[in-house]
Amino acid sequence: MVTIHYDENNRVHRFIRSIIILALSLVAFVLIWWFVTYMAELNAFPTPDKVFDALIALIRDGDTINHHTLGEYVKSSFSTFLKGFLIALVVSVPLGLLLGYVKPLREFTAPWIEIVRPIAPIAWAPIFIISFGLNLGPALVVAVGIFFPMLTSIIFGVQRIDKTWIEASKTLGAGQLQIFVKIVLPATVPYILNGMKVGLGVGWMCIVAAELYAKQLGGIGHYLLIMTDNGLWANAFAAIIVIAFLGIVTTGVAEYVSKYVSRRMGMEA
Repeated sequence: MVTIHYDENNRVHRFIRSIIILALSLVAFVLIWWFVTYMAELNAFPTPDKVFDALIALIRDGDTINHHTLGEYVKSSFSTFLKGFLIALVVSVPLGLLLGYVKPLREFTAPWIEIVRPIAPIAWAPIFIISFGLNLGPALVVAVGIFFPMLTSIIFGVQRIDKTWIEASKTLGAGQLQIFVKIVLPATVPYILNGMKVGLGVGWMCIVAAELYAKQLGGIGHYLLIMTDNGLWANAFAAIIVIAFLGIVTTGVAEYVSKYVSRRMGMEA
């Protein structure tokens, strides 16, 4: 009888273990899904086989109602998502660094953040779309969803910096700008990337909310709305799977980049 010993320090062993856990987890998920939908017998909750068939049909034939391909839907959604992400990145990084570093300013603006942060991004969707149009409005909805996880992570990262580093730098004659560039910014990079990873996941939640009000864009969220309006629940779930896949891919890339950068910098997020 062959005995296999798992070595935590072996990359191959860790990879195989991850694959086995992933496979078992997905099988268990599908079985639970199948059991619940079979027992409940709810039309709005189709069984996995029906959703799988609808997903294959969507990939192969596209939308048979509006005659758009899956690629067209994904391209539209990804374009909106990317705009929102870039807006959130450009605003949240400098603002988070500033608020984290300047305590009086952080205390002064904290009530503003706490008032706005709990508001669901979907609440902003009609306001942004009417005010800024279809080109920018939906992207701003996504930006709001990504912005706050990034902002809070960056502020937290700046506050976690060892104060002795800053004091030592001042003793050696470093100015505020040098301290900010040489200490604060590098030490906060892992937190920026971690906030980005969390924000990306939230951003894909917001894309559906944005596209519910921006039907002309024809994104995957609009396809989901069409399917639910027509009672095609298996197709609606297929759209949800596509959105989930896009979210997994983007957050997975962010996770890889975060680990790579942290490892190269000798830091952990």
